[in-house]
Amino acid sequence: MPMSNSVHDLRSALALLRSIPGQLVETDVEVKPEAELSGVYRYVGAGGTVKRPTREGPAMLFHNIAGHPDARVLIGLLASRGRVGKLLDCDPRELGRLLCRAAENPIQPVTLRGPAPCQEVVHLATEPGFDLNRLIPAPTNTPVDAGPYITLGMCYASHPDSGVSDVTIHRLCIQGPDELSVFLQPGSRHIGAMAECAEALGQNLPISISIGVDPAIEISSCFEPPTTPLGFNELSIAGAVRGKAVEMTDCITIREQAIAHAEYVIEGEIVTGERVQEDRNSHTGFAMPEFPGYNGPASSECWRIKVKAVTPRREPIMQTCIGPSEEHVSMAGIPTEASILGMIDKAMPGKLLNVYCASPGGGKYMAVLQFKKSVPTDEGKQRQAALLAFSAFMELKHIFIVDEDVDPFDLKDVLWAMNTRFQGDRDIITIPDVRCHPLDPSNDPRYSPNLHNRGNACKTIFDCTVPFAQKDRFVRAPFLDLDPTRWVPEV
Repeated sequence: MPMSNSVHDLRSALALLRSIPGQLVETDVEVKPEAELSGVYRYVGAGGTVKRPTREGPAMLFHNIAGHPDARVLIGLLASRGRVGKLLDCDPRELGRLLCRAAENPIQPVTLRGPAPCQEVVHLATEPGFDLNRLIPAPTNTPVDAGPYITLGMCYASHPDSGVSDVTIHRLCIQGPDELSVFLQPGSRHIGAMAECAEALGQNLPISISIGVDPAIEISSCFEPPTTPLGFNELSIAGAVRGKAVEMTDCITIREQAIAHAEYVIEGEIVTGERVQEDRNSHTGFAMPEFPGYNGPASSECWRIKVKAVTPRREPIMQTCIGPSEEHVSMAGIPTEASILGMIDKAMPGKLLNVYCASPGGGKYMAVLQFKKSVPTDEGKQRQAALLAFSAFMELKHIFIVDEDVDPFDLKDVLWAMNTRFQGDRDIITIPDVRCHPLDPSNDPRYSPNLHNRGNACKTIFDCTVPFAQKDRFVRAPFLDLDPTRWVPEV
């Protein structure tokens, strides 16, 4: 499992990409963080559910940020499954398996002894002129965003009762010189549970926000229950991926830790007993672009973070995500694949060959299951596997099941299977009015009166597998297996 490449932080990740043609583009042309930066990257490499035209392409590093002479901004680091494979030293098709093994063999983080790279520079909120807008080049992705967003901040906190720690990515909006809002979706993330516990105890919750980290940390931070229940520190998965524990450091102003090799760390406290209107400065009604491809509505129930300090590296690199992109597919989808693989492998070993949480679903809504039927009694197990996948990840909405001869990562092949091995009257299984995800605007009683609450959906299984008894009727044309490099060396 341990990796062979030398990636351990964001800078070493960029060094690797610079050595691989076509994976990183850099520019010294000045760019505004207000909508312009994301507007550029939409065309360069965002992919995913971003408004067309877009494409999957390289990551992009901007060296000249208007108003921030000492900072750089990176976008799209993980906006390609192939690039994630290079950064994690893994075949892109095996990333789900890699993460599944890592979750089963965690390596707990350790505390770095000595100076931490993330504390090369220290800005205290008590200092005159302290201003998050000046210190952090946080972009607005569209002209109607609620404000500048930190989209890839690794939020780290500890439970007030048990002391267990957790890392999660949440959307964070700069609301003032020393103030952030954080959207904690009720009941879905562990830091939200920690904040609720702190509020019940009449306490604020110390929190660190690490920005610009090892991509293994970013991917691992997106695991969710049941694979990582409350008390499971996802940094231990990143440690297992690398074969080396993630290094933490004690914060300067709060009793909490942060990721030692981060480019930026924000230290603060979640203030309990009050809520913040997310778009209180812009009044647009919107938050920021979310993974389904729509601008999310601004929340009136955001929690407030009182910032105590910002500690960056020298010449720091701000890392950001455009929102609805291949980057979200990588971060949300690959851990979901790992969770599904782990659960189904336990129930029916050897039957589930692979899983792809596809781009059109933003890594959350849609999964393709490649299932192998070996004996007559396997018939029907493919649908049971789909039900287990729904159990493993609540936010899944649609599942496509295909046979072992269909490439789950090629949606053209998946749709071929649907067109030649699927009949709507017998191969569609619907599960109405089940909790899913509120960011899908169709998951709403206004769209379907069969839904009782916003965020509920009709979950659907599309069984595109061949009935076991008829497998001999559905054999793909038997082309000759050979090595084509004799004729086309570059293949």
